[in-house]
Amino acid sequence: MSTIEKIQTFIILFAVTCGIALGQFNIVHTYSDKFIVPSLFFMLYGLFLSIPLKEIKNGFRNLKFAGTSLTINFLWTPFLAWGLGALFLSDHPALWIGFIMLMVTPCTDWYLIFTEIAKGNVALSTAILPVNLILQVLLLPIYLFLFAGVMKTVAVSVLVESIVIVIVLPFLLAHATKFIMNKMKKADALENKIIPFFSSAQIVFLSLAIVAMFASQGKYLLQNMNVVLLLLIPVLLFFIINFLLGQFIGRIMHLSYKDTVSLSLTTLARNSPVALAIAVTAFPDEPLIALALVIGPLIELPVLACVSQVLLLIKKKQQYT
Repeated sequence: MSTIEKIQTFIILFAVTCGIALGQFNIVHTYSDKFIVPSLFFMLYGLFLSIPLKEIKNGFRNLKFAGTSLTINFLWTPFLAWGLGALFLSDHPALWIGFIMLMVTPCTDWYLIFTEIAKGNVALSTAILPVNLILQVLLLPIYLFLFAGVMKTVAVSVLVESIVIVIVLPFLLAHATKFIMNKMKKADALENKIIPFFSSAQIVFLSLAIVAMFASQGKYLLQNMNVVLLLLIPVLLFFIINFLLGQFIGRIMHLSYKDTVSLSLTTLARNSPVALAIAVTAFPDEPLIALALVIGPLIELPVLACVSQVLLLIKKKQQYT
């Protein structure tokens, strides 16, 4: 494990802290959100450069993994989110709705980087991404009605725009880069210079995205620390329960270490940026709903960084295949 890999958790925590601190300056607070999407774009461009297209195609054929992850994400997780909300947030209905929105929308971007950090099956995680996207678009209004008694439609355009810019374009650009470099007989430069550079820079781009995200919301976070404390326990319990569940299911289904990592992270990471965009448009008069979705990543990102390191320790101690 390289030095950078060993301190990735601290790098992410430092990025969160820097973002909140920088967000106290008005000019940074105003413009920082413009840097979130470009940072995620280059982060995933570099990641996709290192994944052979054939591996992603093979990922689509892994029906056992797909069925398991979809069952956890779209059947088990909504009930878990509702139960935790009922237990801890019943006196705060707006936060409860925000908590449900956060937990029922699986991540479609940065979980790939944490999968890479933990040496998981990134191609398999990429293959399941389109299905996660489609199902969360279709099911989010149903979840809101069933668990929160709220009838709202989801602006599909918000989701589609986010996914096209953050996922589809870097994916296409990465494979276009590989195609052009191979045609120009520059495969050596691609393998020995370009891919290693972007692989090393992935944590930099992720950190920039984190700094920008928390800088854009830093003032709200510090002004509402009581809300952070209200959400801390249910969010942490969600991650602990789903992590243990993912590890247990990976064991009983005899998944490889790489596939178990992918299962754990695709069922842990949440789609807070997209859920936040939906909340702002669907609930303009309920700022606490949006605030819950801002606070989510404050807890989630350090947790995912720690989970990545825990998974690496599990690999080392138990010697997965």
